[in-house]
Amino acid sequence: MEKGELRRRNTRIATGALTVVASMVGLSFAFVPFYDAFCRALGLDGTTQIASTNTTVATDTAVTVRLDANVDKSLPWDFYPAVDSVTLNIGETSTIQYVARNTADVPTTGTATFNVTPEKTGLYFNKIDCFCFQEQTLQPGEAVDMAVSFFVDPAIIENHTTNEVRTITLSYTFFRSLEDMMQEESAQASLAAPIN
Repeated sequence: MEKGELRRRNTRIATGALTVVASMVGLSFAFVPFYDAFCRALGLDGTTQIASTNTTVATDTAVTVRLDANVDKSLPWDFYPAVDSVTLNIGETSTIQYVARNTADVPTTGTATFNVTPEKTGLYFNKIDCFCFQEQTLQPGEAVDMAVSFFVDPAIIENHTTNEVRTITLSYTFFRSLEDMMQEESAQASLAAPIN
């Protein structure tokens, strides 16, 4: 086998392997919206609800919402809540801030997953506006405040399995976006490809 033919064959094999890996990553991300819709419809797995406005009447019963923030190791960001917790009356709208900072020397894009615990409260935790509804792109060194507006539906008090809950933890985890990961894999593949 000639040297040039061997090089082309190795390039095809490497390209094929990268295509398989990228396809597997793509499929894993493609199933996320289906799983999210299923959980949201049933209030499973701590999945919160989305509301366009709060039409409920606030009660005299207070609930404390603890704020949690996590970042997957693939995303070079610092991410944390501006406060550890907020106490509000059930039915009252609250807006809180998280802070994100890109520690990389290149722009990076992240997408946030979220849930609440106890998981049974997901059916009553309503987000009106959230940074988690869209991917977030940060420039090198950029830091931004990211807002979340939410309320806890007073129906939580009427459900015998949730009427004693007075503390809810709202948790976010930021992951690197699929597009960012694929661009990085493509750049690494082109660096690894032999030069003809």
